[in-house]
Amino acid sequence: MAIAPQLLEETYLRLRSCGQRRRECHLYWVASWNDPHRIIRVVHPAHAATMVSVEIDMAWMNAFFLELADRNECIRVQVHSHPGAAFHSGTDDCWPAIRTPGFLSLVIPDFATGAPDLEGAYVAEQDAHSGWNGVSPKERITTQLAAAR
Repeated sequence: MAIAPQLLEETYLRLRSCGQRRRECHLYWVASWNDPHRIIRVVHPAHAATMVSVEIDMAWMNAFFLELADRNECIRVQVHSHPGAAFHSGTDDCWPAIRTPGFLSLVIPDFATGAPDLEGAYVAEQDAHSGWNGVSPKERITTQLAAAR
């Protein structure tokens, strides 16, 4: 998956602004079906959040899926912040935006207060049985390829 550095920076800014160092925040990285390995925009869903949880507004989500279909786009990565270390919780395992092998879930530590990079981040990849496997962020997400395009 390739994301332009400015979109990674936007991700951190939105997570920080929404979470305000006291609650989690959730985003989606979206790609075109014409080039599904290149992230083209960051979407901030309507949601309620606490220090340790996020709940996406289902009416918003339904409308978003229709928008994606109209725009020929897809969610490629769900992104959210955690208050401390990054890991994939049981709640994260149970409530992905979509259930598709290869779908990625990126968790950013410390409410995204660090540098806009993947240091300390955790990436889980959905397998063919809707399970999750930890994978290297640097093996699955690159900013260099996106910048070179």
